[in-house]
Amino acid sequence: MTYASDDPNYSEANGSEASEETKKPRARWYAVQVASGCEKRVKLNLEQRIKTLDVANRVFSIEIPQTPAVKLRKDGSRQSIEEKVFPGYVLIRMVLDDDVWQVVKNTPHVINFVGAEQRRSSGRGRGHVKPMPLSHAEVERIFKQTQEQKPVVKVDLASGDKILVLSGPFKDFSGEVIEVSPERSKLKALLSIFGRDTPVELEFNQVQKES
Repeated sequence: MTYASDDPNYSEANGSEASEETKKPRARWYAVQVASGCEKRVKLNLEQRIKTLDVANRVFSIEIPQTPAVKLRKDGSRQSIEEKVFPGYVLIRMVLDDDVWQVVKNTPHVINFVGAEQRRSSGRGRGHVKPMPLSHAEVERIFKQTQEQKPVVKVDLASGDKILVLSGPFKDFSGEVIEVSPERSKLKALLSIFGRDTPVELEFNQVQKES
């Protein structure tokens, strides 16, 4: 994965912008808001449009930052998955000019660039959004997070959920989840035993969430 500082034309002096005399068009990272659940579709469409509309020399990378996770299934098995860091957004490294702006903005399911909204001089409604590049520090933080984060265990259970015990000494008991420990693949639930609510620790694969 490429960082903003990897671009040969990228230059910053002591963290500040280079002087006007030394500034040259350079690739920067921009965030683009897209329709929910359409991140991969937008990326594929953009990659095709970039080639077709001849702007491949100005658009260098399209990324959907993701971190690893492990999803626990009802049968207790584990499935490795990827979770989006910023659902509804795609990051693009490019030299932004009018042609590239048009290519990106007119891609199906793209909503808008992330940037500063320019107020309309008259009338109502939202004004034009001026795309603002991500800072070098933001880019480093985002990609460092995707590379270094350890897999997070995900389970479709939370405090307050109603469950049914499927196996073990409390089979067929119903209860309510009071604590979930994904790292241990266990939970605590209140079960009614002899007419009293009793906290019991159970394995994820011992229970089923009740609708």
